[in-house]
Amino acid sequence: MGATSSTDGGPDAGRSPEPVPEAAVPPAPPGRGPVVAALMVAMALAAVDGTVVSTAVPRIVGDLGGFSVFSWLFSGYLLAVTVTLPVYGKLSDTFGRKPVLVGGIVLFVLGSLLCAGAWSMTALIAFRVVQGLGGGALQGTVQTIAADLYPLEERPKIQAKLSTVWATSSVAGPAIGGLLSTYADWRWIFLVNLPVGALALWLVVRHFHEPARPRPAVRPRIDWAGALTIFCGTALLLTALVQGGVAWDWLSAPSLALFGASAVLVALTVLVERRAADPIVPGWVWRRRPIASVNLALAAMGLLMVAPTVFLPTYAQSVLGLGAIPAGFVLSVMTLSWPVSAALSNRVYGRIGFRFTAMTGMGCALLVLLAFTALPYPGAVWQPVLIMLLLGASLGLFQLPLIIGVQSTVGWAERGTTTASVLFCRQLGQSLGAALFGAVANATLASRLGDAPAAGLPGDLDSVARALEDPGTLTASAADTLRRAVDAAVDHVYLGAAAAAALALLVLVCVTPRDFPAVAEETAAAPADG
Repeated sequence: MGATSSTDGGPDAGRSPEPVPEAAVPPAPPGRGPVVAALMVAMALAAVDGTVVSTAVPRIVGDLGGFSVFSWLFSGYLLAVTVTLPVYGKLSDTFGRKPVLVGGIVLFVLGSLLCAGAWSMTALIAFRVVQGLGGGALQGTVQTIAADLYPLEERPKIQAKLSTVWATSSVAGPAIGGLLSTYADWRWIFLVNLPVGALALWLVVRHFHEPARPRPAVRPRIDWAGALTIFCGTALLLTALVQGGVAWDWLSAPSLALFGASAVLVALTVLVERRAADPIVPGWVWRRRPIASVNLALAAMGLLMVAPTVFLPTYAQSVLGLGAIPAGFVLSVMTLSWPVSAALSNRVYGRIGFRFTAMTGMGCALLVLLAFTALPYPGAVWQPVLIMLLLGASLGLFQLPLIIGVQSTVGWAERGTTTASVLFCRQLGQSLGAALFGAVANATLASRLGDAPAAGLPGDLDSVARALEDPGTLTASAADTLRRAVDAAVDHVYLGAAAAAALALLVLVCVTPRDFPAVAEETAAAPADG
């Protein structure tokens, strides 16, 4: 199967006349359906988990306590996923996709079983980290196998299906979590992962068979020193970003110590990886322009994604006066238009190329984000719904062509590392965005409420949201002041997200090459055996 590459402009954009040869691996036989089902079920494990847990937090806190640290139920999971992505990517390139995916499913299910038996908030957070260690393997490896299975021209099909899993999970997850925590017990939100995980494991073991590869002349050596420094350095950095401005001030001793230690470990990682015979993060990830530019662009997208995913529900509840479920719907419409746009993106990049397609998507996203700041106060519900629908369509047009394009530039032996680097940068961007935009929102609130005529008003976003949940404790004037302050804070966050979109556009214009040179595709994972 000959691969195509994307060029910008001309009727033949997307064709590579001289593909770069790749080590031959037997092509995939027909019958990929069971493997695709396995990938979708495995992805559902990770996709549903976060949304299910969020709705059960009140019941969990009521049972276990630990309100002051419950946010680590999410932060700990996200941290574990992020720091393990590069390691799993390299392992899948070295030892194959199947053992990494099977290990990830087993680890995720084990973490779920431990979470269901947690006896304290501390134990539950620790077991969520175990889940995250498995989740990192699921996210990166599923995306890599999807690229292995399908040639370039067919990859939008499988990517659209995986995007549909995330879209469905964003809608179904909160409903499932609410039902289980209300009519059963919050522990069931973790126990339901067991049969789903067992199904995913059976499908992978039964139907996914990788082609036999030549045995290497030298036994592969795992760069454990590099893995450890990457793990520790990223963990300290994410902890500093998550806790800074929340558990302690940004310029306090704990914050400075964490940032300083993470900087030292990052420098140590560079030294270790340069000397390693087979590094976890090879230097070519940043020396090749297509990969480096996509990493930077996806990091910028991670930044801007914080605005809708973190701050839009607060806006919908505090400014528009919606309940938790309708507020979740305002956000979920973005995930409905995203997979549709992604599925149709091949019709665009087949004509104008990966780079121009991504530029079109991010340009539209920039205009949509700016349009949000022009919404009237308090506005109608349909207005942010339309904004999120357009934003999802824009980002689907941006992200998928870049991921498919960069995956097409590498062969089987480098695809896991490349895919993991892209996902890692996106996750890191989200963590940085949560810290940065949280500081912007709280600074805006402090400024607006500091000049307010009413005394005793709360001064941070969480306190404002809690106050507006119980309007009986506020006068009409105080409630209106708080709503206007939240509206201004979220507007400033969306301005910051628009700046991140502009940064992504700048990367695409100045750094991303016009062409994504494709390798000659003779590689795919072998699916069914009947």
